[in-house]
Amino acid sequence: MKQKNLNKVHSFRRISLITTVAVFFLILVGGIVRSTGAGMGCPDWPKCFGSWIPPTSVDQLPVNYAEIYLQKRVEKNERFVSLLNGLGFSSLARQIEEDKSILSHEPFNATKTWIEYVNRLIGVAIGLLIILTFVQSIRLRKLDYKITFLSLLALIAVVFQGWLGSIVVSTNLLQWMISLHMIVALLLVCLLLYIYFRSGNLVSVAKGEHRTIFGERKWVRGWLGIGMVLMFVQIVLGTQVREHIDVIASEFGYQNRGLWISELGTTFYIHRSFSLLLIGLHIYLFYKVSSSGERKVGLVKRFKWLVGLMIVVVVSGVVMAYLGIPAFVQPLHLLLGSLIIGFQYYIWLELGVVTYHSEEKVLV
Repeated sequence: MKQKNLNKVHSFRRISLITTVAVFFLILVGGIVRSTGAGMGCPDWPKCFGSWIPPTSVDQLPVNYAEIYLQKRVEKNERFVSLLNGLGFSSLARQIEEDKSILSHEPFNATKTWIEYVNRLIGVAIGLLIILTFVQSIRLRKLDYKITFLSLLALIAVVFQGWLGSIVVSTNLLQWMISLHMIVALLLVCLLLYIYFRSGNLVSVAKGEHRTIFGERKWVRGWLGIGMVLMFVQIVLGTQVREHIDVIASEFGYQNRGLWISELGTTFYIHRSFSLLLIGLHIYLFYKVSSSGERKVGLVKRFKWLVGLMIVVVVSGVVMAYLGIPAFVQPLHLLLGSLIIGFQYYIWLELGVVTYHSEEKVLV
């Protein structure tokens, strides 16, 4: 590969890595928004109380501000219900129409408003980074056109995620909408990681590196894939627990955190026990990789990080269960779970077979 093209690849990889890290940071901030109950700090979207810079006092709002923004949400929900009906999701549409909690109003709170507003500002920054990633990927279209296509797909995904965020607000933090919002964020992370990984293969080809996969690595990859599926199930269970906690927190007025755990149901206990299965599986995979004759130092190191993250996320879960769900631990628990998915997926990619045909001819 010519030095000029190699510089393009390195530049793109830096931007894509920064973008991926920024998305993880946004997941952390989103967890802070939820743990502080600031999700409805801004009752409209994309503006906040009809302004690009939110108010700091209720005196800056009209007397009937609650009715104004409730009506805007109702109108948006009517359009959303119509869309769901048109797509054949009539049961979901009916659920939104019949859910009276959507119409509830939360009094103005300057702290919550600015927490949510900062969350949105960071979201805008992420959007700009993904646009920059796509622009940079255009320079690589002759080296690997799929990177450009995938970067465009990431841009579409972040626009869709922004629209979902607006629906989360208009539906007054409808629980399944929040879960869907989280799932899309994880899929976006995996897409960005694949883009970063694929661009790294361009560098490998330029250096003349060829990878051969032994049976042992194929076996580990297969079980790691199962671990990814199990972790995804674990996160879905976690979002259900989180949804239940949100309801309980609202009922308790976000006070008396020590009583919240006792109100949780069976899903919480399944979620808690399921983590032991995941840790056991990944410790075993780490042992197989580290003791393999085809040992690769970088791969072993990443497995160490993966197992370490799993232990820490379990510890954070124990802290929440026995210490009254401290507010600062909730977003950390969410971030750690997201990082585990990211590490699993990237290791899974590394364990896979990477082949280039027509791309190699372009790189020479």
